[in-house]
Amino acid sequence: MSFRREDAWDIVTEFVHSESLRNHMLAVEAGMRAYAQKYDADAEKWGITGLLHDFDWEIHPDLNEHPVKGAPILRERGVPEDIIRSILSHGVNTGVPRDSLMDKVLYAVDELTGLIIAVALVRPSQDIRDVKVKSIKKKWKDKSFAAGAHRESIEEGCAELGVDLWEEHVPLVLSAMQEIAPNLGLAGQGGASGH
Repeated sequence: MSFRREDAWDIVTEFVHSESLRNHMLAVEAGMRAYAQKYDADAEKWGITGLLHDFDWEIHPDLNEHPVKGAPILRERGVPEDIIRSILSHGVNTGVPRDSLMDKVLYAVDELTGLIIAVALVRPSQDIRDVKVKSIKKKWKDKSFAAGAHRESIEEGCAELGVDLWEEHVPLVLSAMQEIAPNLGLAGQGGASGH
């Protein structure tokens, strides 16, 4: 694949100015790479898909436009069509079905990363490496906590993948995010954010 991760990051830095949105996209990239390893798939391609999935949210902050209006920009930048298609499949109003394993993983990982980041941020240390699956499970039950992280979408994504939410999905994504804690700005109070 001639399109590289650096090319994807250039798109992110051009279109995404919010540090929290960039961190979300880095978290999804990490989760996608972990799943690619689990399924013996192309970790670079899956990672790029996760990294780019919300690149247009700041210019199209509307579910009727995102990510549909972002797709032409990605095509202009030379992003492979299967990555674009997968990004389209994570949108709610695109009409693009989640057919491939990569599509299904993106959908399952996307919302979960937001919940995990929220759990890390309410810890006294603000260090994601201190977060345990049981902490996430406790916060999951509190529907008012991180209400923007749609639990139904996470459950639907797990069902499509055929993975158990608490035994497989949450531990895998949490572990992937813990590995890049400094990049997410979640390495504790002294941890620097850097990409």
